[in-house]
Amino acid sequence: MDYQEQLAASFHHVLREADRLYAGGGRLEQAYRQLADRLRELGVAHAVVGGYALILHGVRRFTEDVDRLVTEEGLRRLRGALLGQGYTEIPGNARDIRHAATGVRIEFLVAGQYPGDGREKPVAFPDPAAAAVEIQGIRVVSLERLVELKLASGMTAKGRLQDLADVQRLIQIHCLTAAFADRLSPYVRETFVSLLER
Repeated sequence: MDYQEQLAASFHHVLREADRLYAGGGRLEQAYRQLADRLRELGVAHAVVGGYALILHGVRRFTEDVDRLVTEEGLRRLRGALLGQGYTEIPGNARDIRHAATGVRIEFLVAGQYPGDGREKPVAFPDPAAAAVEIQGIRVVSLERLVELKLASGMTAKGRLQDLADVQRLIQIHCLTAAFADRLSPYVRETFVSLLER
């Protein structure tokens, strides 16, 4: 049974893992740290995105996988180096992998591709080398880029309203104002201001 299946099977397991995650441990943390070490060894530019990025930016919520932003070239290199070396393929998925020791799914988002519905739009996944900041020793996508990506996803994909709720939490936690909208792509500014006003 993989990590996500175990979480789905037991609410108590979710609580234990959430507690471990916020204490700096647990299987998510182990999978993250080991992958970060391997990516550094391989010289692959990367940044944390998704739920783990939200946690690093101060939002307290649980996540069940690790999302990494990489380039297309970086993805080719790391898959070749990692598969069979502590990581396994996920059947029917040519991009993501699973950390064998913990069962945690590692999802890769690729620079230049588009969040949400995957269709071309003014907001794309950025180059991790240019869009990352360091928080607690971890390379994570900057607050501006995280907000843009969450808004673009929530605006265009079915079933992604959580992304808009995540932006609302970031607004609250960071006391963001309308001035922050000037640091975002014009494509998402109206939605940001709308969430701000709510």
